[in-house]
Amino acid sequence: MKLGEFELKEPLPELKDPHLLAVLRPWIDVGRVGSLSLGRIQRHLRARELGRLHRPGLFYDFTRYRPRSLINQGKREVTIPNTIIRFAQREEGPDIVLGHLLEPHLYGEDYAEAMLDMLRQLGVKRYSMVGAMYDMVPHTRPLLVSGSGVGGDLEEEQRQNRVKTSDYEGPSTITYLIPQEAAKEGIETRTYVVHLPQYFQVDEDLMGTSRLMEILCNQYNLPDRLIEPDRGKEQYDGIADMVSGEGEDVSSLLAQLEEHYDREHRAEQPPPPPLSANIEEFLRDLDLGFDRPAES
Repeated sequence: MKLGEFELKEPLPELKDPHLLAVLRPWIDVGRVGSLSLGRIQRHLRARELGRLHRPGLFYDFTRYRPRSLINQGKREVTIPNTIIRFAQREEGPDIVLGHLLEPHLYGEDYAEAMLDMLRQLGVKRYSMVGAMYDMVPHTRPLLVSGSGVGGDLEEEQRQNRVKTSDYEGPSTITYLIPQEAAKEGIETRTYVVHLPQYFQVDEDLMGTSRLMEILCNQYNLPDRLIEPDRGKEQYDGIADMVSGEGEDVSSLLAQLEEHYDREHRAEQPPPPPLSANIEEFLRDLDLGFDRPAES
């Protein structure tokens, strides 16, 4: 079945209040945090392919996203970079659609409209973009997550998942037209971006993946084993040896990042609740008692 620029497999599934989780490469998928997270969910739920772009070359420059040549059962084949959509139906909670998006080089507005057609066709109730970016943060502290969104109980979700409201302004991606226009049609939107230490860049950041999976498992009642925190901790524990071997400059930078993180984190803590009237009265009585002269 042809739907705009997408070719969908038939018959189309009947989805229950679906939520679409999307990762956008390469814009906010550093350390493959978004890709790895969606991959874990995909395997756990045994998601099936729903569709992909009919002619990806309309949007992509194949000298930048290179096709790959491989041997399959003795025959050479070529795989073409594409945007791929998968889905998983669940007994409880919303069904989940998984979107592995490649950022378009050409006709970005048309690409965004093609994705919006997909959301409308499937009856998507929430569109979430997930991933990671590099930042000047220390690896020795819990990873920060920033986010934004429209609709639903956004503030409560951010509080539960320890997500800071994003105040980013600057260069962006044309695909942000998707949530912008989706929100106008009453579709809830979310963005979750994990902040990774700039000085530690790896192909697969397992601690960042663990932090993002913590949020997604909480949101969609997925098993905690998908978080895999031990793998992330083991990877980040190895940074200590790297830092110590790089000399005083790196150690000094880390100390400054830790100081800045702790200062900002303390500033974000809510003020302590006010004392009850009984406790305040009790403390006043104590003060008066200390001020009284001792009886002779």
